[in-house]
Amino acid sequence: MQITENNNNLIIKLLTHPYLKIFRHLILLIFIASISGGFIWYMQEEVEMTTFQRYGGLLFFIFIFLGSIYLNIYILVPKLLEKNKWAMYFSSLLSVVLLIILLIFLIQAIYIPKAPSTANETNIFSIIINVLSSTMSIFLLLVGTTTLVLFKHWISDMKQSEELESNTLSLELKLLENQINPHFLFNMLNNANIMIKKDPEAASNIIYKLEEMLRYQMNDNTRKKVLLKEEILFLDDYLELERTRRDYFDYIISTDGNIDQIELPPLLFITFVENAVKHNSANSTNSYVHIMFTLNKEQLIFICENSISQRPIPIDKQNNGGIGLINIRRRLDLLFENNYSLEQTKTKVSYTTRLILNL
Repeated sequence: MQITENNNNLIIKLLTHPYLKIFRHLILLIFIASISGGFIWYMQEEVEMTTFQRYGGLLFFIFIFLGSIYLNIYILVPKLLEKNKWAMYFSSLLSVVLLIILLIFLIQAIYIPKAPSTANETNIFSIIINVLSSTMSIFLLLVGTTTLVLFKHWISDMKQSEELESNTLSLELKLLENQINPHFLFNMLNNANIMIKKDPEAASNIIYKLEEMLRYQMNDNTRKKVLLKEEILFLDDYLELERTRRDYFDYIISTDGNIDQIELPPLLFITFVENAVKHNSANSTNSYVHIMFTLNKEQLIFICENSISQRPIPIDKQNNGGIGLINIRRRLDLLFENNYSLEQTKTKVSYTTRLILNL
């Protein structure tokens, strides 16, 4: 079992590792040279060939075979097959095969001299058989390279998916550790306990918000995608709970555009909001977090602005925020690749995060 697993890993490494790219092309060149040598050997059985004809024919076959393979790998597959243009892909592939067969037919017609009618008929029949077998061989060769390319892409996608899943799980565990811990729960429940006598309605609201936030993190975040409006409600609950334990803290969450049907991966913005809250001073009279979601055609723009504490921030909070932002950048890379932009600007009094997602 271990030997089979090691062999599979070796094959996967050979197909995907960037440092082995030259080695892969070298193997392909040797394979094509062997096939081309087979064509030359077959032609020598039909007619005597000079040294120049043998080596010239060998280079010719290597050139057209390699050219067709690289045309398939770097143009036809990414431009047509991977974009689900199946009819155009197979018609283009068939055209390439027929063009190669035509070139081979012309070369053989030039190399094989004219003969008496009986011999000529034999030669023509032999050429027809050769052309048909060559058509199948070349077509299978190109389809084989296509299969290898698609298998390589599948492996890369699987690795990316596993990395994304691992990264998402780590992020969720970090969020649970930072936000759903005894200290956090104690603060919220203690606030509710204090306010029960003073303001029972406010105490009930704290418990309700806490319940909603915990339910979202424990249940809804297991889905691959959630509605943006649900994510906004989660952020609102989080900030509302933060406001209940601070004397001077204000927040605003606003939206622009029809976001009702927009779906995104869960917990995509909480790291930015959490970071904004951490960099506010609990004793400042103008502490705030302002959040804006704007839907502009096929783009979602998220802006989070927060006031900056004039007091030194504890080192543990600085480190936690930095790690969280590194993780969210990596998660954005995995989820959106090049379809997003993230900018963060800082002034003496505020810090702004601007995230643009291409939907």
